[in-house]
Amino acid sequence: MLVILGYIVVCASVFGGFALAGGHLAALMQPLELLMIGGAAVGALIVGNTGKTLKATLKALPTLLKGSKYTRDLYMELMSLLFEILSKVRKEGLMSIEGDIDAPEASPLFSKYPDVLSDHHVIEFLTDYLRLMVSGNMDAFQIENLMDNELETHHHEGAVPAHVLAKLGDAMPALGIVACVMGVVHTMESVGMPPSELGLLIAHALVGTFLGILLSYGFVGPLATLLEQKLDESSKMFQCVKVTLLASLNGYAPALAVEFGRKVLFSTERPTFSELEDHIKKSKSK
Repeated sequence: MLVILGYIVVCASVFGGFALAGGHLAALMQPLELLMIGGAAVGALIVGNTGKTLKATLKALPTLLKGSKYTRDLYMELMSLLFEILSKVRKEGLMSIEGDIDAPEASPLFSKYPDVLSDHHVIEFLTDYLRLMVSGNMDAFQIENLMDNELETHHHEGAVPAHVLAKLGDAMPALGIVACVMGVVHTMESVGMPPSELGLLIAHALVGTFLGILLSYGFVGPLATLLEQKLDESSKMFQCVKVTLLASLNGYAPALAVEFGRKVLFSTERPTFSELEDHIKKSKSK
């Protein structure tokens, strides 16, 4: 929703300011200039990226129109789930959670937290490392190193759509110049026309440069920035799981291990110690 609002503000400011200055909006309506810029941009996008990258970018675009799902309530659900898992391990041993991690969808423990369970990436990350802990063949340092490598891969993979849009945004002003040059060429070949008509042709050509810059800094570039912010936000779930499990492996009690995980969250979504404690108590009573 904020994306659409931002676009409305951009268009109202640019085109409204132009109209208030006495400009004629009809002069800016140049579909052929848009065709040249947009078509060249799509072609360059296809040439410069693999099929996998293009699919990832197209898949990421709809998420830009959605609000963030990473709320305080979701993080409290995640930490309550981690607390229950670690408490069960502490009381009954690591083998007691084997059935839960093999089939989390059918597990009564995981089913209490549907919002977390719906994020299959986080559930896979959590169950994979719990499975390694159950195996008992890896120490905390080995698991931490493996977690860091996986998170680095996740971040690199998630950053691909943002990089694609950033590169596309950087190319837009140059493609606008290309469209402008095409317009100037057309003007020069029509040099025998009356000055008033030549002026119109030159104005149409300059619109290409204007559109290229506007599309770059007003439309495409901000999307790349937003994707980067969403990626950083999504990484916090994984970091919370990582820190909590490592704290448990290092011998901390479930309550303290979860506190380690709480501390890595952004301050805007981080629940207080009392809020988390009350939530855990309510979850245990269900």
